[in-house]
Amino acid sequence: MVSRAERSAFGDWWWTVDRSLLAALAILALAGLVFLMAGGPPVAERLGLSTFHFVNRQVLFLMPAVAILLSVSFLSLRHLRRLALAVYFIGMVLILLAFQYGPEIKGAHRWIVIGPLGIQPSEFVKPAFVVLAAWAFSEGGRRKDMPGALLGFLILPATIIPLILQPDFGQTMLVTVVWCGLFFIAGLHWFWVMGLGGAGLVGIVAAYEFLPHVRARFERFMDKSSGDTFQVDTAMESFSRGGWLGRGPGEGTVKRILPDAHTDFIFAVTAEEFGIVVCMILLLLFAFIVLRGLSLARRSEDTFCRLAATGIVFMFGLQACINMMVNVHLMPAKGMTLPFISYGGSSLLSLALAMGFLIALTRRRPRAEMMDSFNQDWSRR
Repeated sequence: MVSRAERSAFGDWWWTVDRSLLAALAILALAGLVFLMAGGPPVAERLGLSTFHFVNRQVLFLMPAVAILLSVSFLSLRHLRRLALAVYFIGMVLILLAFQYGPEIKGAHRWIVIGPLGIQPSEFVKPAFVVLAAWAFSEGGRRKDMPGALLGFLILPATIIPLILQPDFGQTMLVTVVWCGLFFIAGLHWFWVMGLGGAGLVGIVAAYEFLPHVRARFERFMDKSSGDTFQVDTAMESFSRGGWLGRGPGEGTVKRILPDAHTDFIFAVTAEEFGIVVCMILLLLFAFIVLRGLSLARRSEDTFCRLAATGIVFMFGLQACINMMVNVHLMPAKGMTLPFISYGGSSLLSLALAMGFLIALTRRRPRAEMMDSFNQDWSRR
């Protein structure tokens, strides 16, 4: 037990973070390992790997992910903004390098290989982008001599243009929708909100017209006879096979023929083996994290903390919704992972970074500390 009177760094951290949010994230990460033990082995065996290859690698990635989450959650607001800026620029440089040096996977250059590791830089850019956009909008409202709104506008095309060129329509859509949410929460006029909505529709139409893989996904979603819908049809079948209580751990059969059973469609594998009831509990866990994060953001008196925390929670919840909606055929396939559940080192580490940001942003801080952080930032310029 840590006493409230203890004035150590850990003591200050323990009594200022939201421990229910930490507990929910821990439960989610552990549940991800359990569900991956169901969906991972059949895929590993089909690829000629050891049975628990993906599970073992996820455990290895989980250890640095926990270290990242906890260490980032200790940061002050000033150091948090600096870290986000560094991660953003490094991530964007790696995205550009991936065009030239990254391997082509399914027609896209989204990965960069560093030694034995493959990294998807766009995953790390997302949480850093949210923090920087929130910083720009909050500073624009606080300082009349700071072109925050302009910087907030410019950071969107600077981020999504490289993503479109990869191409990665799913990440582009996620980043754009989160940015629009920040734009709206920052209190900008409804005229601009409507204009952004129109621009988004134009972007979707343009993607449909000029990107063949996007057009194919939309057509398969609207008309099953227009192309191969094997993965979505098989995922839907898993829900009917599992029923309410599931067939039992290890008893599922869909995972043996579903190509992405350990990543994009792990929710469907969970439905067959553990049942719709467990899927609903998982959905409630995601909902708790989102609602708790929004509640903590609303309590903050600092505009930057409120905007950044809301944006990160929005990104987290939207990504989870997209994955689950694809699994139940409510959206075209996007290649989006289920946070902390799907297999993926880059996804897991970037989510740990995002949740570290969230915990740091929602820590209870005296108003004087937050003002001192801003004053120190600008006095150094």
